[in-house]
Amino acid sequence: MPKGPQKILVIRLSAMGDVAMTVPVLRALTLQYPEIKITVLTREFFRPFFRDLPNVSVFPIEVSGKHKAISGLFTLSKELKTHKFDAVADLHNVLRTKILKFFLSDDKFVQINKGRKEKKALISGKIFEQLKTTHQRYADVFEQLGFPLELSNPTFPEKVKLNSKLQSLKGNTQLKCIGVAPFAVHEGKMYPLAVMKTVIEKLSKDYNILLFGGGQKEINILNTLEKDHKNVTCIAGKLTLGEELDLISNLDVMLSMDSGNAHIAALLGIKVITIWGVTHPFAGFAPFNQPKDYALISDRTQFPEIPTSVFGNKYPEGYKEASRSISPQTVIEKVKSVI
Repeated sequence: MPKGPQKILVIRLSAMGDVAMTVPVLRALTLQYPEIKITVLTREFFRPFFRDLPNVSVFPIEVSGKHKAISGLFTLSKELKTHKFDAVADLHNVLRTKILKFFLSDDKFVQINKGRKEKKALISGKIFEQLKTTHQRYADVFEQLGFPLELSNPTFPEKVKLNSKLQSLKGNTQLKCIGVAPFAVHEGKMYPLAVMKTVIEKLSKDYNILLFGGGQKEINILNTLEKDHKNVTCIAGKLTLGEELDLISNLDVMLSMDSGNAHIAALLGIKVITIWGVTHPFAGFAPFNQPKDYALISDRTQFPEIPTSVFGNKYPEGYKEASRSISPQTVIEKVKSVI
């Protein structure tokens, strides 16, 4: 690597949680190597994640537009070449980024090792142990580029001062505020809604509850929860991603599934309690810098094949509601002990 300021292209296109998980690593990189200039290739929607990072800019990829298909990736490669990056850190390592690597023909193009072999052993039951975290796998890419990172003593952005719109959504300023994100992409990762309603009902007696989610079906469910309980507000569908970040930065704790909202709250330094269904933190996807006991895990005596998959999309018959084995009282007591 040449001396002086370095220009590094960092690639992570999706999904939301995985993109959010890059932020604590990039924060460590910018603080430990302040001379480096970073450009993140990702979707425009995710730009707010990187707003507080010094020397970090976003290059939006238009996967459904001019950067679509192989011809679009060739166009993208020509655009990227004009920036004359010194190195490329591919934190995604999928077919799209492999094609981009070919077009860029850059020998300083380092790709993440996703640990597929170890993860396969974990979900097959051959091993049951903590695998390397995704955050560390990201950090390993930068170490290969000559920038070893220390992630154990992180810093976080300051709490955002809320404008009147967001303050009104947050509600009663005398009560502590809990974010609840009850949904996940796959049902096997979700706490059954009937049980979550019990948790929300009991917590709302003493705390403000903000409900997070996305998509009209989820919004409809959350709006019903808002109507049925005091001190409960549905945030879903009302805010931009940047506004959600502002609001989340003011939470006292986030209660989430193994999903994107857990990682968003974690990148802001918020305490995050996670509920795990058919997935398990051992696969490496626990939110950043959270104590192990903040992860509430389904009963493996009842469901010994957990984790049944890395992403929660596969599970045996009878496992879909494995997280029901975590009692509402366990969740409530954990939240109260943390808040």
